[in-house]
Amino acid sequence: MAWTIFSVPSSKRAELDVALKDDLVSRQSHTLRDAAAMGGPSDQTYILIDGSTEGVARANELLGKVGTSLPPAEGAIVHQRFRDDEDAASAGMGLFFTEE
Repeated sequence: MAWTIFSVPSSKRAELDVALKDDLVSRQSHTLRDAAAMGGPSDQTYILIDGSTEGVARANELLGKVGTSLPPAEGAIVHQRFRDDEDAASAGMGLFFTEE
């Protein structure tokens, strides 16, 4: 599965929301996180788009107008942080539903 990560200024949140409503982009998995919570700048939002090659290409086209694509090395680090957060949340829910 293809993915991309962008850093979008908080001041451009409305434009980001419009880009995410694009027909192709909206059918991809997307996750938003405050960049500061992930070790990034405090006035930015990170957006991870996971999906088809075509969907990620369309996201790159639209999000490039409102934010900056993270360089590959930084993107890989932030992508792992997204995955770690997701795994931690899943583990927490597993504990919630586990019977003793």
